[in-house]
Amino acid sequence: MQINTFNCPQPDEKGYFGEYGGSFIPPELQIIMDEITSSYEAIRKDPAFIDELTDLYQHYVGRPTPIFHAKNLSKAYGAEIYLKREDLNHTGAHKINHCLGEALLAKKMGKRKILAETGAGQHGVALATAAALIGLECDIYMGEVDMRKEHPNVVRMQILGANVIPVTHGRKTLKEAVDSAFEGYMKDPVTQLYAIGSVVGPHPFPMMVRDFQSIVGNEAKSQLQGMIDALPDNIVACVGGGSNAIGIFTAFLQDDSVTLYGVEPSGHDINVPGEHAATMSKGVPGVMHGFKSYMLADEQGEPGQVYSVASGLDYPSVGPQHSYLKDIDRVNYRAIDDKEAIDAFFELSRLEGIIPAIESAHAIAYAKKLAKEQGGKSILINLSGRGDKDIDFIMETYGQEYGL
Repeated sequence: MQINTFNCPQPDEKGYFGEYGGSFIPPELQIIMDEITSSYEAIRKDPAFIDELTDLYQHYVGRPTPIFHAKNLSKAYGAEIYLKREDLNHTGAHKINHCLGEALLAKKMGKRKILAETGAGQHGVALATAAALIGLECDIYMGEVDMRKEHPNVVRMQILGANVIPVTHGRKTLKEAVDSAFEGYMKDPVTQLYAIGSVVGPHPFPMMVRDFQSIVGNEAKSQLQGMIDALPDNIVACVGGGSNAIGIFTAFLQDDSVTLYGVEPSGHDINVPGEHAATMSKGVPGVMHGFKSYMLADEQGEPGQVYSVASGLDYPSVGPQHSYLKDIDRVNYRAIDDKEAIDAFFELSRLEGIIPAIESAHAIAYAKKLAKEQGGKSILINLSGRGDKDIDFIMETYGQEYGL
């Protein structure tokens, strides 16, 4: 494995992708952030760090994850559909890729604790896992609504030794969890590292998380060329903050023959504020959580209320590189509603025997539409996580409707 060996524009020295990104934080915290940047710039070039992370990816996480030709789904929709199986990683999602990197960075910086937010719980579980392995304390902030929806992941975090802190204000979901995690970090930025869970936040986190996640696309490119001796016609990935999508897109950004699709949640109704989390479709440039990107804003310009059936996509902004890629028309951003996502959740389960995370089901739902439109083209879906975490919620909310 190599870090940062891919074809995409780097952020500039201040962390900007075009006009997006940067670091909008208090001066005292900027000093700490500059230290994180310097430490990361050093380790990304350190052979010992790269060797240690590579060994963990192979022997602990189980990389490389396979690509599966979904023949039943392909036959149903008239396209060649492939799944990059990030759901088979240890902890069940792509999140472990950057959590191990961030935990190792924290250890090398002499931190005693890592903390973070989580929505669906996958980042929280992955970070709790990395903390246990590396020997660090771990605090995870999670909205009460998400704690009820994703109870299996709450239990997993607690078993792993993490301190799960309920967030009880606002809508009690991901945005509020991020707010609370930042507050917790500001109390002691010296001995703690905020291990941000996506390609969001102040510089260097959008760059750093992208770099750790780029292994997904690097593997996929090599694997598909070995399987079909060609690049895919299309790549589809769900987008909340955007870590799994940027992870698979990065290796293909210079390949004009590959069309890229980021799929965000239109929730109940994309035309009703507060009933969706379709940032790229309905957002405007703005600053929140220390960085500039597209965001959903209210009439006062403050972050707007958002909703998605997928807790991991329930966020009113998006990674700054995604905003840049939207503006230069390199990635096409589309939206899928709750019903389409849940239909796809059950269809993949019953056609291929693979239960996906509800987040990933958004990508599957759009790939079905794309297959119908394009007929015969190849589609690679980043199956970013498995649905174990969602089964209680699915049974309670949709079980009767789907014959359970």
